[in-house]
Amino acid sequence: MQSPASSPSPSPSPTPSLWRDADFRRLWVGQTASQLGEHTTLVVLPLFAVLTLDAGAGRLGVLRAVGQAPVLLLSLLAGAWVDRWRARTVMVLTDAGRAVALGAAAVAGLLGLLGLPALFVVAFAVGALSVLFDVAYQASLVRMVRRDQLVRGNSALEGSRSAAQIGGPALGGALVSLLSAPFAAASGALFFAVSFLSLRRIRRPESVPPVCGERPEDRPCPEPAPRIRHRIHEGLRFVAANPWLRAVCLASAAFQFSLAATMTVYLLFLPRALHLPGATVGLALAATGPGALLGSVLAARLPGRFGHGAVLVSAAVLGNGALLCVPALHGSSTATVLALLAVNVVFGAFSQLVNVTVMSVRQAVTPDGMQGRAAATITFVGMGLTPLGSLLGGFLAQEWGLRAGLLMAAAGMMLSPAVMAASPLVRLGRRLTP
Repeated sequence: MQSPASSPSPSPSPTPSLWRDADFRRLWVGQTASQLGEHTTLVVLPLFAVLTLDAGAGRLGVLRAVGQAPVLLLSLLAGAWVDRWRARTVMVLTDAGRAVALGAAAVAGLLGLLGLPALFVVAFAVGALSVLFDVAYQASLVRMVRRDQLVRGNSALEGSRSAAQIGGPALGGALVSLLSAPFAAASGALFFAVSFLSLRRIRRPESVPPVCGERPEDRPCPEPAPRIRHRIHEGLRFVAANPWLRAVCLASAAFQFSLAATMTVYLLFLPRALHLPGATVGLALAATGPGALLGSVLAARLPGRFGHGAVLVSAAVLGNGALLCVPALHGSSTATVLALLAVNVVFGAFSQLVNVTVMSVRQAVTPDGMQGRAAATITFVGMGLTPLGSLLGGFLAQEWGLRAGLLMAAAGMMLSPAVMAASPLVRLGRRLTP
């Protein structure tokens, strides 16, 4: 079965290479640096809490929940704002804010003031700004390239995210283990500064879909320009009315909730149950990066050959199921580390395959003026429960123990492919055009 999404007929003229477009290259460099800073920070803050401040399962769960809370609080507002603002401006400002927040954390660490309260503040600030950046960069690509270039543009940006997944965790774990948390935080600030400088150099005028009647030159319309609340409601209604996007929301919510619980226990299980040092923990987490690169390559081939629905469900089963193997590992031997690397490669590959396929489905069924709000609505529903998932992970680790808690959390991740298998997504065919 094919999606009812429609897209304009391909242009008869040859499609120019995106890499010849200087502005796209600047977007790609900025996105790569920003993702590298984000993935470094996601490892630095929890590892600093566990290895340096000796935070227990409960406090680690709270720290991760604080960093994830902005997804629940700001996603819908971010979508409405981005649909009215220039995405480049949003990305530049959020990069500057994250660089300042992590720079302040580095200074506080050097002064001996980087305790858990300071980590909570930094985690919330970085999380809030990351929500805005992530919504903005997705809208930016749609406004920058032609429709027939979206697949290649998404592939390039997802490839940069995969590269960040390789370098970020390894760098973050190594810096925390070998140097100190202040230097690790400073590295994240540096990456955000590089992204800021690159994105500022984008020169192409950005076409922002106008809101009826909000500018003097706009044609008059019978109703006043909608306020933020009404625009948020439009996005919610659009996603809720579309059976494909509605299923994406539910499957994403199940996945992200269970993943948040799993990762909270996982970050305790590796150093405390397997007795792995910080650098090895970073290396293990970084193994999802090569897997994600493989997943990006597969995403360009498999949906067109086997159908988008079949790929989504099977990839989710294989990727999420791989994490069920982790609780069976014991000790810190070479064999254990190799098995851990293999599990993370498999998880990264199939998770990325799901991510890219879902993004292509969302962009195909969403009109230009709704892209920011649709992305934000799916982010809100999909990741809104992650703070509760992190708290649940801390509770499971504390009450059930690390091994049993990790097994329970990882088993919950199988809810996501079950939701997709019971939804219209499973019937999506090879093409997303009628």
